[in-house]
Amino acid sequence: MTNARAEQALPVPEALRPWIAGISTVSAVGPPEEAFVQLPDAVTKVVVRVGVTGRHDVLAIGPRVRASYHEGKILASCVEMRLAPGAARPLLGIPAAALVGKVVPLGALPSSTARQLVDELRWLAPDETVAHLGDVLPERLTATADRARAELVRAGVDAMSVRIGHVPGQVGEVARELAVSERQLRNLFSEGVGLSPKHYARINRVRAVLAHATTAPWAELAAATGYYDQSHMTSDFRALMGVPPRSYFTGRLPAATPCQAGPRS
Repeated sequence: MTNARAEQALPVPEALRPWIAGISTVSAVGPPEEAFVQLPDAVTKVVVRVGVTGRHDVLAIGPRVRASYHEGKILASCVEMRLAPGAARPLLGIPAAALVGKVVPLGALPSSTARQLVDELRWLAPDETVAHLGDVLPERLTATADRARAELVRAGVDAMSVRIGHVPGQVGEVARELAVSERQLRNLFSEGVGLSPKHYARINRVRAVLAHATTAPWAELAAATGYYDQSHMTSDFRALMGVPPRSYFTGRLPAATPCQAGPRS
């Protein structure tokens, strides 16, 4: 079971960094019958997908809270734009929580900026997409964005994320560091990320385990990623991935389901 995709990161122009955390081109690879996994992901994306017929779909894809396993795949290429924390409402017109587990045509969203982008991005090549967004998004979004609120969301996300030398803090501790209540922090995450702080941290830790599983013994990896112990890591991993870590990395996986193309815009 693999991700069956080739991904190449593109540079994010400085003007887009308040809104876009990352841009990449993604292509399906491998034989059509090869199965693949969609990992949990705490990020909202705008995706321009090109099918084998050349048709372009412009989609908003919300956070994915659990892994899903699929047989076969959609033969398509995409440009994926990962929204920065706090960018969903200014760009899409709805809080990120409204998109959790969903794939929605961009033109169906209430934001006039989102609807404009559908026609503008539909026929652009990847490099043209990035250049166009750099030209139009900052001007369109600056007037509608609450910069102070977005900075709080990003600071909260940073505090709840795993990185070298840092593990997620407790929600109460992070709230105190940001000078907000725990309720305010949960509301900030719901609107700007789509998940509670705890659920965001849970996904982030599991993805850290996935990224570093070959570099350290299980007990060391559990400690390095902020778990109480190895059994805590195994329980969280099973809840999000459907199987414990040893099963996942030895190919003993949940039954795959047929892949679906998703909605058309």
